[in-house]
Formats: sequence, C-alpha cells, structure tokens
Amino acid sequence: MNALRSWVARRLLLGAVQTAAVVLLVFGLTEALPGDAAVAFAGDQPDPQRIAAVREAMGLDRPAHERLADWVVGLLHGDFGTSLTSGRPVAGFLADGFGPTLLLATLTVLILVPVAVGLGVLAARHEGRLTDRLISSTTLGVYAVPEFALGVLLVSVFALRLGWFPPTAVGYGTDLLAHPAALVLPVLVLLARPVCSLARLVRAGMIDALAAPWTTHAGRYGIPGARIRYGHALPNALAPATQQLARTIDWLLCGVIVVEALYVIPGLGTVLMNAVADRDIPVVQGLAVVFGVATVVLNLGADLVTHRLAPRSGVAA
Repeated sequence: MNALRSWVARRLLLGAVQTAAVVLLVFGLTEALPGDAAVAFAGDQPDPQRIAAVREAMGLDRPAHERLADWVVGLLHGDFGTSLTSGRPVAGFLADGFGPTLLLATLTVLILVPVAVGLGVLAARHEGRLTDRLISSTTLGVYAVPEFALGVLLVSVFALRLGWFPPTAVGYGTDLLAHPAALVLPVLVLLARPVCSLARLVRAGMIDALAAPWTTHAGRYGIPGARIRYGHALPNALAPATQQLARTIDWLLCGVIVVEALYVIPGLGTVLMNAVADRDIPVVQGLAVVFGVATVVLNLGADLVTHRLAPRSGVAA
C-alpha cells in the first residue's frame, strides 16, 4: 500500500509539473506569434496614436512577466480572460463549444470500447485463421483511410445519394442530442481509426498473454479456459490499450477539427479555428490550456488504470 501511495504521489507531482509547463509554454508560444495584435484590431491604416491606445486597452504595453502573472492568477480562479473580438469571457466560448464536443466524444467512446475489445479478443482467439486475417486486414485498411476522405465518402453515399442522414449539422445549433440523425456520420468517422488501433492492440496483448507460461500453468491446474482468457489474460491485454484509449479520448475532447469543420459542428475545434482566424489570442490561450490540462489528466488516469490492471508493468504516459 505504501508503494502504491508513493507511486501515485509521484505521478500527481509529475502531473502538476506538466500542467505548469503547459501554462508557460502556451503563454510563451502566443507571445512569440508574429505580428502585432494591436495593429490587427486598430482598423485599416491606423495612426500611431490609435495603435498605442489599442495596445494600452489590451494591456500589451505592460511587461510580459506582469501579464503572465495576472493570467496565471486568473487561471487559478477560473478566469481565462476576455475575448479581444467580442469582449465576452473566454470561459463562455469554452462552455459553448464543450457541449457538442463532449457529446461526440461520449458517444464515440461508448461504442468504441466494446467494439474494439470484442474484435481484438475475437481475432486473438482465432489467431492465424480466417477470422483473424479478416479482422486484421479490415482494420489495417480502414486505418489507412484519412478521416477527411472517409467523411467525404460517407456524406456522398449516405447523405447526398441515399438521403438517410443530414450531410451537416447546420440549423441544429448546439442541441445535437435532439437530432440524433446528425450525429451518425460524425461518430462513424470518429470511430473508424480508433477502433482499428485499439482492436489491434487488444489482439496483440491477448496473444502475448495467452502464450505466457502462467497461462499454461493455469490450464494445468484445471482453471476454466474462459476464466483464464477473460479474468487473467484480458486485463493484461487491456493495459497497453488503456494508454491508447486515453490518447483517443484526449483527441476527442480537444476538438476534432477536421470532423467538426466537415459536418459544421459548433464544438471546441470550431471555436479554435474561429479564434485563430480572428487572431483572438486570449481564446487561443484558454483553449490551449484546457487541451493541455486535459492531456495531463487523462494520461494520469490511464497510468492509474494500467497500474491497477497490470501492477508489474511500467507505465509512463
């Protein structure tokens, strides 16, 4: 128990250091962006007095370390700053985009886990046979298709040609759950590659676990095959897949820009694209911090789950 507590404490400390590094990196990168935001917001052909006034209003005339200190203090109090273009709090933009992104991520994960684990276990149980070759070749082929190409193909076939689903989410706003047909094609695109990668990881892990000496010994002691496969081999096979699942959830929550742009879904990816196009630095900074912290938290959670499934495995996300 003491060893586990020490390991958890080290991981929490590492997570805190990584979070601080994310905040500093985000601020440093936005400071290094070319151009002057004050010039961009001062209008066409502004005079120096106008630029100076805008810089003062935006706080850009203050030293960088002072602005960093104020920004960090605001983050600790949940204040991500104010948008330069609209004057709205950045937290409002995050709240607007988080709902659709979270809905897509949740639906994708709820389908992803059972399908990927089921395919991986099925392929491992029939290693080298037709079922295994079919699953392996199909997952490899689907994984090779870029998500934007798959999205365009699905729209062309199921939306434009067959008319089964709407091609985009235009007109549905942020209440996408009330229009489930608009979610089918985006979720299919989001599922395609993660299902393939997770299924192949589970398959490889199951094959390794079932070939381990302890599995053979368990069978000699009369332990049922189903218990060996699902009670002992599967948890060990899921350990590496957990790390991949954490990266997939991170990818989903941090705004799937291509899918949201293709299906016109007002999620975090769309908010980020609009902020970059408008040079709205506070919104970009707020999104980057949220994305970075989400990555740290998810990787920490994956390490804890992996340590629980396979305590002897070394984990580092």
